[in-house]
Order: sequence, then C-alpha cells, then structure tokens
Amino acid sequence: MTVADLLPTPVDYDLRPRTLRADLTAGITVGIVALPLALAFGASAGVGPAAGLVTAVVAGIVAAVLGGSNVQVSGPTGAMAVVLAPIVATHGAGAVALVSLLAGVIVLLAGVLRWGRVVTLLPWPVIEGFTLGIACVIALQQVPAALAVSTAPGHSTLLSALDAAKRAITAPDLVPVLWAVGTVALAAATMLLLPRLQRALPASLVAVAIATLLVEVLGAPVARIGALPDALPLPVVPGIEPGVVGELAGAALAVAALAAIESLLSARVATSMTRVPYQPDRELVGQGLASIASGLFGGMPATGAIARTAVNVRAGARTRLAAVTHALMILSILYLATGPVSRIPLAALAGVLLVTSARMIPAATVRAVFGAGRGTALTFTTTAVLTVALDLVLAIQIGIAVAAFLALRHIARSTAVHRESLPDPAEPGDRHIALFRMEGAMFFGAAERVFTTVHDRSVDDDVLVVILRLSRLDVLDATAARGLGELVGNLEATGVTVLVKGVRGEHRAMLDRVGGLAGLRHEAHLIDDLDEAVEHARSHVRRAEFAEIDEVPLVDGRRRHSVPRPRGPSGPANP
Repeated sequence: MTVADLLPTPVDYDLRPRTLRADLTAGITVGIVALPLALAFGASAGVGPAAGLVTAVVAGIVAAVLGGSNVQVSGPTGAMAVVLAPIVATHGAGAVALVSLLAGVIVLLAGVLRWGRVVTLLPWPVIEGFTLGIACVIALQQVPAALAVSTAPGHSTLLSALDAAKRAITAPDLVPVLWAVGTVALAAATMLLLPRLQRALPASLVAVAIATLLVEVLGAPVARIGALPDALPLPVVPGIEPGVVGELAGAALAVAALAAIESLLSARVATSMTRVPYQPDRELVGQGLASIASGLFGGMPATGAIARTAVNVRAGARTRLAAVTHALMILSILYLATGPVSRIPLAALAGVLLVTSARMIPAATVRAVFGAGRGTALTFTTTAVLTVALDLVLAIQIGIAVAAFLALRHIARSTAVHRESLPDPAEPGDRHIALFRMEGAMFFGAAERVFTTVHDRSVDDDVLVVILRLSRLDVLDATAARGLGELVGNLEATGVTVLVKGVRGEHRAMLDRVGGLAGLRHEAHLIDDLDEAVEHARSHVRRAEFAEIDEVPLVDGRRRHSVPRPRGPSGPANP
C-alpha cells in the first residue's frame, strides 16, 4: 500500500448541488443522533462525556477522510466502552489516551500489512453472539446511573450491576432513586414511542431534551453530566514509558482487535446497504490513524459505528462529506452549547443506552440462529455468555474455537469409506477382493476412524487383495497420509496385497513426503485406472488359487492364508 492509496480521490466526493445537499442533510441528521450517544459512551467507559465528544469530532473527521468506506461514520461505540471500563478501573482514565495511541498503531499496521479480509473469517454465530453479549454489557453498565448509585468501575459488569441494585434497594433515602428511575423510564418511553408518531425526528435527541427539560423545571435531584470543555483541547503526546507500555500492551491489543473487527463489520453493513464496495485495508489504516489522533487530543479509541452508519445511509448520504459534516455538527455544539449539554441528566443517557442495547440484535436474528441447528446455537450462546462473564476478545477466540471444532466434526462425519462391488462380469475369486472407496476430507479428525474400518473389514473377511480408491478424496493432510502408510503396512504384514488407485497429484506429494506409499509391495500397485486395478487384483487371486497355501500364525493369534509369490521370468517377485 502506498501513500497515494490513502489520499482522497475524486471518487470520494461529489460536489454537485444535489449530492452536496444530500450529504449535508445526512451529516446533520447523524450529528444530532450521535451527540447523546457520544456523551453516553464516554461516561459509560469511565473517561467522561467530554472524551466521547472529542472522539466523535477528531476520530470522526480522520476516519471519514482516510477510511475505506464512503459512508462509514466513526466515533465512540458501546463495545469500545465495554472494553475500556476495566482498563480505567485498573490503570485510571489517564491511561486511555495511551491505549488509544497504541491500539491505533496496531490497527494501522494491520492495514498496511493488508489484513483487512480477516474479518470475513469470523463465523456468523460468533458475530451475533458477540453483539448480544455487548448489548447485555451495555445495559448492565447503565444500572448504577439508572438507580442513582455511584459505583467504582469494576472488571465484572454483572457484579457491579447487582451491587448497585442492592445498594439502591437498601438506600435510606429512596427519593433520588425514584427520580432517576423515572427519568430513565421517560427517556426510554420517548425513544420507543416517538418513531411511531414521527419517524423523521431523532428519537434519542428528543428523549434527552424532554428528560432534561422536565428535570430542570421540577428541580429534580438527579446527577448531571457536569462541566464540559467549550473547545477542543490541544493535542498532547501521552507519556510513553517502557514499563507503562508493557502493562498496557495486552489492553491495547484487545482494543485494536475490537476496533478492527467492529469497523470492518460496520463497513460491510454499509456496503450491503449501498452496494458500493469498500476498501478493507484502507479502512484499517484510516481507523488506526483516527484512534491515534483521538488519543493525542485526549479521546477514546474509535471504531466504525454500525448504528450511526446505518442512519447515515438511510438519511441519503452519498460521499464522505456526510461523515465529516456529522463531526463538524458535534464540534459546533461543543463550542456553542456546552452549557445546556452539561445539564443533561446521566439517567437520561442511561435510558437512551438501555433502548439502544435492546435494539442491537433483533429477535428475528436470535430465532434464525437457534433455527440453524444446535451447533450454531451453541456457538452463539457460548460467545454471548463469555462476552458478559469474561472478556470480549477471549469470548471471540473461544467462540471461533467452538465454531471450528463443530465444523471439523461435521467434516469428519462427512468423510466416509464404502465397500463397493467389483465391476461386471463377476469372477469366482471376487469374494477375495475388497474394493474400498474413500471420499470427503481425509484429515486428522477422520483418518483413524476410516482406516480402522478398512483394516477391520479386510482382516476379518477372507480377503486376499484390497483396492483403495482415493480419487474422490478432496483433502489429505499429513496425519491422514501417515495413517494410510500404516494401514498399507499393517495389511501387507498380514498377507493382504494392497493396491492404491487414483491418487491425485497434490496428494501424491504429501504421501511421498511422509512415506504413505512406502509399504506397497511393488510400485506397480499404484494404479490410475479402476479396471486396471481390478484386473490386477483378480490376477493375484487367480495365482493364489493354484499356488500352494501355507497357514501362518498372525500377531493377534488368528491364522490367515499366506500366498507364495510366484517369480517372474526376470527374477523379482511378480507384482
């Protein structure tokens, strides 16, 4: 990737009056929707509402100009707030800027190294389970503010929510609790009912405005956002010390993974809505630079925001100008309206986020997941539960592992071996020939089962020759190739002649490397044509019927007929 790949191009913008008007309208709409979310996510992460505003402005502009999607909207998100909360609890709010800087560098390098397509490897139930888990965590994070209980950020969101509920119930004065609950209910009800009455109005902003106005008029004793900066802070490089960087390296890696995954998923959603392709590697570069810039201004790590991106598209956005306008809209509020914004009740923001979390995964999606089968449901449930109970990145890793295990088990079950009849016309000695067709993916998860079946059905019957048909094998890994060699060797040791038919070229290379064909009695026993293999096997049986038969003990105590090998005219054993 060159610098030229990151620079704006004429395709990124369209300044024709009609398109320009659509972008400006969409940007203003998204800015109004994003304002309460930016405040709420900053507060939820433990770094304060101001950090959420700074992130929405700085990261929003950088990602819009340098990212890989024309309609992506970036800024603080609920998932990022969930990841940052335990970091703030352990290292303090001051560490977030450094984490943002480090995570931005990691995401930037991922884009430069062209890892943008990695997100396509994530299984669908893992993504949906992760989304449901995030929604639950966001909802749990709002419990203290919704109950007017101040709690220190902790690693366990669930335990913190339970503790807040217990403290609210046992509080000596329930008046603040009731006011907070009422404010939450008012904001949530407005968000749910307003779209049914007037879909054009931004429900979240109207909900916050109504709740704030009512609380102000009634003089309710509820906590407010508090003082906000009336301008962007000057950029400052966070203190970088080797010891501190080492302590935050794990957190930065988790943040970077989340930023990359969420941004690319959001860009994919935008592409599905607009049919306009995005550039995944450029998107990572843009998001990495956005997080770096946000960290320099004291903000949070940024990601592409799926909900705001969807609003941007539905509002008619055509180019990157819409996302830039959204950031400038929030910046104007930061300069002109910090006074009214500072009076917003925290409980109102909690109500907005509770509704937002409830809408993150539709019921239809959950029904589709559970209708897709037990394996899909298990992966989905495991990822969701671990996201709430443990760690987001760990939940994704374990979810992928569960999905991979179930997929391998399914592939292993589809790998089969069948004993087939020999082609007509039949001959009297055909009962001494076993023809096995192997098909599917022969790998470590299926090889032992298949080869054991072949071995047992060969030594238990009166079989003198085994033909192994390998032409229908799609995959042959090293374990299976080695196991095939052991099968051939074991059968030959019991006096059974093995013929291998139809080895593919790519499989032959693997078999040669691990000695999978070394146990064959003669190189002529590696055959490409089935009719030729069957005739070769029948010739062995015909010679056996006229040869002297000796009985020799086997290793396992059974006895098998051993056929002397007639010598050809040139001396070596006839294959």
